[in-house]
Amino acid sequence: MNLGRISLNAFVALTAAFLVLPILAIVPAAFSAQSFIRLPPDAWSVRWWGTFFNDDSWRVTLLASLRVAAITTVVSVVVGTAAALGIARSGPRMRALLTGLFLGPVVTPAIVLAVALYSMARATGLVGTTVALVIAHTTLALPFVVLNVGVSLDSLDRRLLLAAAGLGADDFRIFRSVTLPLIAPGVAGGAVFAFVTSFDEVVLSIFLAGPTVKTLPVRIWEEIRLAYTPVVAVGATVMIVLALGAASASRLLQRKRS
Repeated sequence: MNLGRISLNAFVALTAAFLVLPILAIVPAAFSAQSFIRLPPDAWSVRWWGTFFNDDSWRVTLLASLRVAAITTVVSVVVGTAAALGIARSGPRMRALLTGLFLGPVVTPAIVLAVALYSMARATGLVGTTVALVIAHTTLALPFVVLNVGVSLDSLDRRLLLAAAGLGADDFRIFRSVTLPLIAPGVAGGAVFAFVTSFDEVVLSIFLAGPTVKTLPVRIWEEIRLAYTPVVAVGATVMIVLALGAASASRLLQRKRS
């Protein structure tokens, strides 16, 4: 039994290392003193961090990514929570149908979804606007909110809702006072997934971004095509830090509520 458990733990650790170490390997490259990426760096410096934050093109794209991700998170949480509540009240067949419908963007190839959204945005003149990016990113982020909130709703004790209704509370007050506090961990988890999904999205952003609105992943993609310098590693490190920060904040919120 002990040998089997040790073997299982070792396998899990190796799998985690295989997935995580290539991502973390980009962090040392951000502190290279050289003009090209080399692992490990021959000399260490923060010169490329200065280049990143002193260059208007990098700062503007970082702020654009944060703005689009924030708006996408709010829209996804509001719409996704409402959708999850509607799905939870549906019958088994309708519930399966609606769940599959909302999961469609996840299983659809990104390039197919990008071409479809680009065609719609071009027809309405939205290409290169924040609205187009928010709509596209919300399409990808919405399923994660629906799933996370749905899990919380499945574990919700319905007797609490009936008790609140029996005491005279209307539907809105039941949702605000009983349902929402109990499903808050699912909402927070969905918000984190929505933010990270939007902030890291590159395929849809390449199709829908324009000269005036460009996200950080698109800027990194353009830099890689022209000059593969450590400033790209700085941008990638910023994305990693923000993603980890969002996940940590969600975890702390869940612990505080528990």
